[in-house]
Amino acid sequence: MKSLFGIVLSGLLALPALAGDDVITYSYDGSFEDAAFGLETAIVGKGLVIDHVSHVGDMLARTAGDVGSDVLLFDAAQVFQFCSATLSRKVMEADPMNIVHCPYGIFVVDRDGEVFIGHRTYEDGPMQQVQELLSDIAEEASAF
Repeated sequence: MKSLFGIVLSGLLALPALAGDDVITYSYDGSFEDAAFGLETAIVGKGLVIDHVSHVGDMLARTAGDVGSDVLLFDAAQVFQFCSATLSRKVMEADPMNIVHCPYGIFVVDRDGEVFIGHRTYEDGPMQQVQELLSDIAEEASAF
């Protein structure tokens, strides 16, 4: 199983396409800050509440020396986490173990001046509805 960082890194090369069937990314023509604002706006615009924003880029930069690395992975990186009560209930009624996917996340990264918005893919079946929601939000944000 790939780590989230491996998934993100592998996804940076595919725009907007599947990368190893693990992630879908969309190129953003603008600043990281504008992309993050666009993503927040798109999520809230769907009537969803952002549960948490994970500052992955800050954490990786802060802890690099602690783990013996001097590699700067991202100039900035955040993961926006949220859930949809309606959609979550629907996919969990189909299979209660779909709880493992909640909350859903969409990331924004800046790597060497290239900004991307993306999310993971899901297996066939009920979770495709979640993937469609994430794609709709990411596409809207990438056009912001």
